[in-house]
Amino acid sequence: MASFAGGALPPDHVIVTALRAGDEAMFAALLDTWSRGMLRVARSYVSTDDSAEEVVQDTWLAVIGAIDDFEGRSSVRTWVYRILVNAAKKRGLRESRTLPWSALESDGGPGVDPSRFHALDTGLPGSWKVPPAAWPTPENQALAAEVRGLIAEALAELPPRQRIVITLRDVEGCTSEEVCDILDISPANQRVLLHRARSVVRDRLEGYFRSVMAAE
Repeated sequence: MASFAGGALPPDHVIVTALRAGDEAMFAALLDTWSRGMLRVARSYVSTDDSAEEVVQDTWLAVIGAIDDFEGRSSVRTWVYRILVNAAKKRGLRESRTLPWSALESDGGPGVDPSRFHALDTGLPGSWKVPPAAWPTPENQALAAEVRGLIAEALAELPPRQRIVITLRDVEGCTSEEVCDILDISPANQRVLLHRARSVVRDRLEGYFRSVMAAE
């Protein structure tokens, strides 16, 4: 049986060896640690929570079936998430809700309205005309819950490619290299998608906090 100090997962080679040996405790630990995040990522591609749960279940079955073929060219988590994304994309296509990744030619316009910046022929090219409103720190659970709900709404309205990148980076804590590996995109593309997604979410929160401060 596997035992993990402080709840932290062991190194990848230990995980792989345990899974290949059929260690149920190791498999349960991975389920507990990664499944919630995998559901969030899957939900970015499919139409219902039930569909996302089925995608995650299918992913874990695929992981167990393919663990003997894992070559260690990426981390185990990256490998699992790549399987997840491929399964979610296929499920989304069947539901006619998500376009193929390669077919999404447009990722939206600039993240922030260009009129909010000084023009290139001014003395302060590219700088803010009016700085963004400061974000107050939520001081109670009610405000924090409202903010989380607002972020969830903003994420749901993003174009699919932006939504999945910001979910992996800012919600699941993946590195830029991991995101590029999971989604098979270039670092430059990842940066653009993340910038646009963060800008939209920040703009939504900025307006919310501005109204909160005005009410106070």
